[in-house]
Amino acid sequence: MTMIGQALNRVDGPLKVSGKATYAYEHWVDGIQPLYGFVVGATVGTGRITRVDTARAEAAPGVHTVMTHHNTQPQGTPDLAIPFEYWRAFPALSGPDIHHYGEPVAFIVAATFEQARAAAQLVDVEYAGGPGSYDFAAAQDQAYTPESLILGIPADTAVGDFDAGFASAEVTIDQRYTTPCVLSQPLEPQACLVVPRGEDLVVYASAQIVDAARSSVANTLLMDPKHVHIVSPYIGGGFGSKLRIHYETILAALAARALGRPVKVAVTRQQVFHLTAVRPMANQRMRLGAGRDGRLVAIAHNVTMHTSRHSEYVEPTATTTRSLYAAPNRSTSHRMVPLDLVRGEDVRAPGEAPGMLAVESAMDELAHELGMDPVELRILNEPKVDPERGVPYSERKLVECLREGARLFGWERRNAEPASMRDGRWLVGYGMASAIRVHLQAETKVLVRLGPDGAAVVRTDMTDIGTGTYTILTQVAADGLGLPPDRVRVELGRSEFPLSAGSGGSWGAANTSTAVHRACAALREKVLATACGDARSALHGRDAADAVFADGSVSIDGASESLSDIVARDHPEGVEAEGEILGMSDEPNYRDYAIHTYGAHFVELGVDADTAEIRLRRMLGVFSAGRALNAKTARSQLIGGMIWGVSAALDEELVIDQDTGGFVSRDLAQYLLPVHADIPDLDAVLLEGFDDKANVLGAKGIGELGICGAGAAVANAVFNATGVRVRDFPITLEKVLPGLPPMDD
Repeated sequence: MTMIGQALNRVDGPLKVSGKATYAYEHWVDGIQPLYGFVVGATVGTGRITRVDTARAEAAPGVHTVMTHHNTQPQGTPDLAIPFEYWRAFPALSGPDIHHYGEPVAFIVAATFEQARAAAQLVDVEYAGGPGSYDFAAAQDQAYTPESLILGIPADTAVGDFDAGFASAEVTIDQRYTTPCVLSQPLEPQACLVVPRGEDLVVYASAQIVDAARSSVANTLLMDPKHVHIVSPYIGGGFGSKLRIHYETILAALAARALGRPVKVAVTRQQVFHLTAVRPMANQRMRLGAGRDGRLVAIAHNVTMHTSRHSEYVEPTATTTRSLYAAPNRSTSHRMVPLDLVRGEDVRAPGEAPGMLAVESAMDELAHELGMDPVELRILNEPKVDPERGVPYSERKLVECLREGARLFGWERRNAEPASMRDGRWLVGYGMASAIRVHLQAETKVLVRLGPDGAAVVRTDMTDIGTGTYTILTQVAADGLGLPPDRVRVELGRSEFPLSAGSGGSWGAANTSTAVHRACAALREKVLATACGDARSALHGRDAADAVFADGSVSIDGASESLSDIVARDHPEGVEAEGEILGMSDEPNYRDYAIHTYGAHFVELGVDADTAEIRLRRMLGVFSAGRALNAKTARSQLIGGMIWGVSAALDEELVIDQDTGGFVSRDLAQYLLPVHADIPDLDAVLLEGFDDKANVLGAKGIGELGICGAGAAVANAVFNATGVRVRDFPITLEKVLPGLPPMDD
């Protein structure tokens, strides 16, 4: 029986539930007590440090050093020739200028965490504050066009004549949707332990991309990368916030190198808000033009978002619209407004998550205006080829997701008239939305080794951010070598292992599994070549093309020999092979096909007729992502994304202090997230599929698919329940309450 696709329990589960899985902050150096670091952040949003007095902090109990821009070692500066910023230098305490609230202005290193934190309160910093720009709405006139999006994708696209098509449309929608700054909140905050060893630094970090962490540390500290060793075997969630290392790791590395002692840093939950990065706030204008029959004739998605004045980040928010629905006249654009805020970085499903809040809300508005079923409107506008690239889709099952989701959910029970369905004092609403997420591929290598005992070891610097990488790679290797899962050991997250693209962009599982599959194929060839050519083997002289690897043995035409016997006899030191995949720019399929994943969300919720309290009642997602590598972890990933979509629609918002640029909501008491009671009945269904254009395994990424469109389904259900259309996210009580219909007693 093939292992790929089975709902195998997590192989690392026992380690995690027993507390034996070692995360970044939990590493120790035998016989050496580490020092502890604590970051002191700026209390102004822009300006310049004019005086910093560290005398009291330096005299505090346990303090070993206080670092400021006056005594920090020389550091590298970001090299813009490096295409991805996560690999660039990330200097800290490199000068007196303040770029955003909370930026490090000092770093305390003490014998204990408590001593470091206490001493941090004793650092006296004075600033010459400059005028900061923190108001997104007030700075719209400063918007500019970025050179491009990630991977060189154009910032703007145009097909046909949008203005003419929109003007000729019988029915039009022209609305703006606004989304706030939000950020990742992994269970494990950013943390590290940095250990100096001669010329080397060993960095135990919570890093989604090991190579990016290694390169960034080396480029910042002006070191040869061969002297930087990253260790990241377990990560307590990332969601984009650990694609790059941040200030805590650089500061710990600088201090460890200067003091010759290991240094630990754990960022507090409050510090996460200013020491990591955010999804930019955005103003999205959606224009849809259609005939009375519902066929789109024009579609435009124009996005204006904020960016740090000192570090540009362009979220590809409008790119979703380029592939989702057919329309002959099209326009998309991205514009940037520079502000003096924390830098922007990737947050789960960058681009698709906020973009689909707007696209799928607008499609619901069009369906209401036309008096059409929202599901049928989407199916009517299903494209035959990618509407902007003109290439065929590799595997597109959006219509199947819509049909199956409507059937399973009982969509036919929906009443299209807003505020017409009631359950006592609750207004009941149904909403739905489509989902689409681009599938990406990046260069990845894996080494698989068979020992003389017949057990396999898989090595790659790929990481597991809690998504099940250990389990999936175990399944692929077990399948490829005909071994039971307990005869496979997967080792991840070390910079000495073969290079991967890490966990991010929903590409990690498909990338690494494909490389493991190829490594196992190469390993089988080596084993068969020696066995079939060895007169001592039962397989001697037989045709290797007929070989079957199963149950730890190799069989050909009735003859069989165990893998352990073959390896022990012919490869007493073990035998290994490497598997590799190329980046998508070198794979013709990514040029010749539009390769995406798809889904459909369905929501039922209630809105209290007196208070406007919104309560999710049930939610269903039906998805298509090629072949599932593990049915259990796939469903888990999709459900997690759906919950995040609910959160984006109803809860998450960073409130900005317009005097300082700091975030007022900077803890989990004020930055709201759903809890268990908010998510009562939720299910995800993954359709069977196999996308042979994506890779040889037919699998595509799902980590970010679940969030795409989920929030719009919630918003559309709120409208169906109340008749109130909220276009400024999140949807809160005060935005719904004034428009609630009167209730009869």
